[in-house]
Amino acid sequence: MKTQLHPGARWAFRITGFFSGFIFLFICFWIILAANKGVPNFNTILLYVGLYIIVFILIAEVYARMAYNRWFYEFADNQLRLERGIIWKRYSNVPYERIQNVDITRGVIARLCGFSTVNIQTAGFSVPNKAGQSEGYIPAVPIKKAEEIREFLMKKISKKGRRQGL
Repeated sequence: MKTQLHPGARWAFRITGFFSGFIFLFICFWIILAANKGVPNFNTILLYVGLYIIVFILIAEVYARMAYNRWFYEFADNQLRLERGIIWKRYSNVPYERIQNVDITRGVIARLCGFSTVNIQTAGFSVPNKAGQSEGYIPAVPIKKAEEIREFLMKKISKKGRRQGL
């Protein structure tokens, strides 16, 4: 059964959207100012700043809602299935026999919102992606559920190790 992330994940996605939107809209703002060939009057600046803030907030909110509604994880018989993405969907399968370690982290936003991030490190995927995420990255799980996931996967790892004679 597919499981959705903790509702507090929306705030994490919002902040990501704020940073991305800020950079994009900041560049757009300067392009508009450059197109005016000089410093516009005070009313024009207020208009641009007001529009900038409204668009900025809207983009971040739309991104947060879409990212949250399209992020799922599922523990199947022999693998973890991850589904995420807004425009381009990404489906990942992490076989339990490739799992090496399970880390739980809680950043500032996570502690305020009451969720944890589960990083599942696997064999053959030693370098995190450009966002610093491991292959089995679940960004917002309730704290108790994160501990249950870690225990479940650690049991899977220990069973695998005994069968191989380690």
